[in-house]
Amino acid sequence: MQTTRDASLPPLAYDPARHAALLADYCLTAGAGERLLVAGGTAGLPLLREVTRALLTRGARPVVRLDYPGQDDDWADLAADAVLDQAHPADLADVEALDGSLRVLTPGPGAPGVDAARRARLTAARAPLAAARARKKWSLTLYPTAHAAAQAGMTEEDFGAFVMRAMFLDRADPVAAWGEVRGTQARLIERLTQGDRVRIEAPGTDLTLRVGGRSWANSDGKRNMPSGEVFTGPVEDSAEGVVTFTVPAEYGGQVVRGARLVFRAGEVVEFTAEEGEDVLRAALATDPGARRLGELGIGTNFGIQVPTGNILFDEKIGGTVHLALGRSYPETGGVNASAIHWDLITDLRGQGRLSLDGEVVQEGGRFL
Repeated sequence: MQTTRDASLPPLAYDPARHAALLADYCLTAGAGERLLVAGGTAGLPLLREVTRALLTRGARPVVRLDYPGQDDDWADLAADAVLDQAHPADLADVEALDGSLRVLTPGPGAPGVDAARRARLTAARAPLAAARARKKWSLTLYPTAHAAAQAGMTEEDFGAFVMRAMFLDRADPVAAWGEVRGTQARLIERLTQGDRVRIEAPGTDLTLRVGGRSWANSDGKRNMPSGEVFTGPVEDSAEGVVTFTVPAEYGGQVVRGARLVFRAGEVVEFTAEEGEDVLRAALATDPGARRLGELGIGTNFGIQVPTGNILFDEKIGGTVHLALGRSYPETGGVNASAIHWDLITDLRGQGRLSLDGEVVQEGGRFL
């Protein structure tokens, strides 16, 4: 899904006001009187302010929550056990009183030395809050921080332009562009819903799983901005084989590279990682559902070509697949329950193959 820049627009640079308008109108479809959470790190203040202004002009009631850099690290490192392991009832009541929420990712360096197991406990304690937010309308986006640009190997200016292109904000009508994405992905879903047995093959990977009877979701930028993927919830006891994740992933601000998982009857029975194996171990130990898959996703955005170090972009790369350990999305028919939902990516461009009931549907990262 390559974009074609509109020559009538000014030179491409990150524009928080244009980003905010897309979030308010397309992603959140903000209505008069709606109480909408706007949450993110202080590094993203330019976007958070513009989103708040956009919601106010549309008659909504924005609720702004800011995180300082390293806030979750402090919780994981310093909280007493009773605070670490259980969310306060007032926090849940506050989420229940919302009509929707927006989370703005503001990538920054993680704090070294924070125990991975304590991070997992914090995630588990917050699971009821995440579940309550998921029952409302929600959206997730990213503000292009200096740290995110460095992770992607770009200058701040180039990364800001990259973010704009990925959201189709280099076009005069980005909403129409996302409509084109929706149509393309609908045709792919029509093919995928005809099958059951999915096989993923690549160097270090030969994994099969079943998706018959499950629904495929069309991720068209409403919940993730940017987007470009189709996904489903695999049958929980169906994963068999081995998968090696070739794109580095982050969990709780810590990097995991070269993760390799072996599945039997849908459950992880062996695991290794070239880097961050302790982080992988802690994530898998979060709860019983963390060892099973909650999602199979197929990236369709061929406008994103290289990993950036951020899952919001990397899982959408055309020619990749991602598997999420943990919680299923109910709309797919998946029933796996977990405090975590951690996407891990393997690149099928080159020597990869994706088959459906024995028929190859993608070879070398390209749909046939």
